[in-house]
Parts: sequence; C-alpha cells; structure tokens
Amino acid sequence: MGLINENNRQYYAGSQSFLSASGIGQAFTTTFDTNLVFGSYNPLEANYALNNFKLYTAASGILTYTEYTGDYSVAGNTITISGNLDADTSVVVQLKSQSGGNYGAQDAYGNTVEDNWGSYSYIKLDEVINNFIVGYVGAGKLIPSVKRTDVIFHAKRGLQEFSYDTLKSIKSQELTVPNSLSVPIPQDYVNYVRMSWIDKSGIKHIIYPTTLTSNPNKMPLQDSNGVPTQDNFNNNTQGTSITEERWDTNNIGEIRNDIEDVFIGRTDAYGGRYGIQPEVNQVNGWFTINEREHTFSFSNDLVDRIIILEYISDGLAYDMDTKLPKMVEEAMYAHLSYSILAGRSNQPEYVVRRLKQDKSAKLRNAKIRLSNIKLSEITQVMRGKSKQIKH
Repeated sequence: MGLINENNRQYYAGSQSFLSASGIGQAFTTTFDTNLVFGSYNPLEANYALNNFKLYTAASGILTYTEYTGDYSVAGNTITISGNLDADTSVVVQLKSQSGGNYGAQDAYGNTVEDNWGSYSYIKLDEVINNFIVGYVGAGKLIPSVKRTDVIFHAKRGLQEFSYDTLKSIKSQELTVPNSLSVPIPQDYVNYVRMSWIDKSGIKHIIYPTTLTSNPNKMPLQDSNGVPTQDNFNNNTQGTSITEERWDTNNIGEIRNDIEDVFIGRTDAYGGRYGIQPEVNQVNGWFTINEREHTFSFSNDLVDRIIILEYISDGLAYDMDTKLPKMVEEAMYAHLSYSILAGRSNQPEYVVRRLKQDKSAKLRNAKIRLSNIKLSEITQVMRGKSKQIKH
C-alpha cells in the first residue's frame, strides 16, 4: 500500500537489467508495476506480437545489445532462459512502447513506455480485495468472516457503479468512417459520452445523434396484403432496411436546407414557425446507434472523416487486473462493508444504516476529489464574462 516498487530506470525507461551466472535454465524476475505478457520467444511466430516486452543480452564488457531470440519461458513475471549464458552476461528486459517497441540492436534503453507511466496513482482491484480482507475481516472486527468470492462479487459490482458516474472511466478510440458509414461498438462499451470528427488542424467538431431517422431492428418481408412471410423454419423472412438505404444515399445538404426552410419561415404557409431548430441546425453531421448490427452509423457527409469516439466502460473488461484511482480506495472499502453486512440476515438495522451513510459520504468525497476542479482554471474562464457585447 503506497510503496514505490520500481526504480527510476524501470519507471522512465521501462527497462530492468540483470547479471547472469554461468549455466543453463537461469531465471530473472522483473518487478515492474506492469505485468509481463508472453506469447512466444520466436519473432517468426504470430504469438510473438502478443509480448509486451523484449529481451536483450550483451556479453560481459560489451555495450552492444542484441535481442535474445533463444528459447525462454515466462511464468508470472519470471523469465527462465533455457539456453546457456556465460557469466556476467547483461540481460535487459525492455517493456514495449505503444509505437511497437522496435528498439534496435544498439538501443535497448530510453524509449517511451506509456503503459508503465502514471501507475502509482492507481491500485489494482485484486489489491483492494486483499487489503479489505486484512483490514476489515477477522476476530474483533465488524465482519468476523467472509468468503473471498463474496468480496470479489461486491467489489466488481462496486467498480461497475463507480465507473458510471464517479471514476475517470471514459475511454476513447480514433477511427475512420468507412464507405459503409458504420463502425463497430467497442468491446467494453457501456454508453457513449461524445462523438467528434477531427479537422486538418486536429480540432474536434461535435457530432450529434439525430432523430431524423432510425435503425429498425426487424425488416420482415411482406406479401401483397402486407402480411409478413415465413421461411422453411417458420420464422419471418428478413430483408434489408429501406430506411437505412435511403438515409445513406441522401443529400445531407438538401435535408438541412429543407429543415431550414420550414423552421425559419421561408415558406408562405400560414402559421409557419420562426426560429432555428437547434438539434438539426449544425453542419457536423449526425450519427445513430444501430442496435441490430451493434454499430454506430453516420451520415454520408462524414465518410473518410477521422472521428474520436469517447465512451464509458464498466471498468471490468480486464477482470482482476482492473485498476481504480487511489482517491476512491476508501469509498470502495465502505461499499464492501455495507454490501456484505446488508446482505446478511439478523444484522442490526442501525449498523446497516450507519454503514450506508458512511458509504454515501465517502463516495461524495471521492467524486469531489476526482472532479479535479482548479480555481485558477475557473477564474481564467470567468474572465470572459466582462467582455462588452457590441451591437
């Protein structure tokens, strides 16, 4: 709890070195905050791309490092080299960067290691569970005993609820809108936050959802009387969506002009409405969520655009390796205490009520801490309120 396990070289350069003894089957255990991921030692195999590290060696007294591609295995964070190593051989484990980690034979150090940076501000869910069992469960404590599986269940549920409105659980993807005008919903998607397209200057332009069209879930084929027809398995036969075809091939500019004609009063019709309709009075395009195909669908003026999809995840996509900010650690303990005792019979009501109040108070504190409000930033924005409005 609250201890830095990495030295500066491990954190900033993402590398850790060892000196070998002479012999075969030597093991080296890394102490990165980032766990090793191992697919294969052989660069010619497809699973080699799964590795999040590379292994380099240099003979004693030589500063030129070459990638080690001999047979080795990984168990946990321990690398065991099957082949023979000479005495005082320098062995370097180098974490990959997001750019691919191709450091070259002459450079095993100093490359960016984004996945390892900022790790101290988070705590793993597995550590939270271990700490809770040590600190809150046992003789003389409020919870005399509890199964670890129960703690895991309530911890996962708490993390889900925290992720929706408390944690910084917004993820983002940079995508290109293809000719199909659809992109798949992300694997760990729960709800969207914002959709934007990026111009040549890298500036975001908000894309809004639209109610001008929709994506039907079913498209049953009909006979001449309008009755759905069935296939050989007695299920309704399905066609393609005419609504989506028309929306994908329309002229967005003409739609905007037609809407503008109606809502700013260009028509001569009696009782015409005046004033713009904000939800359609923009030129950034539109999107819909196609629940049938589980995709985001875009208007055709966004084809080939670079978009940024920001969305909420429930925080459980990577199971027990999930991290949560240390700012909410105490709120998670309060949530676990309340959830475990509230689910037991014959618990004094005043104890359950007290724990519920404690949970709510600590959750509010966590929200305030994570809101990251800076008075200087608010002051800078509010300086604009004194601007004169020219007529």
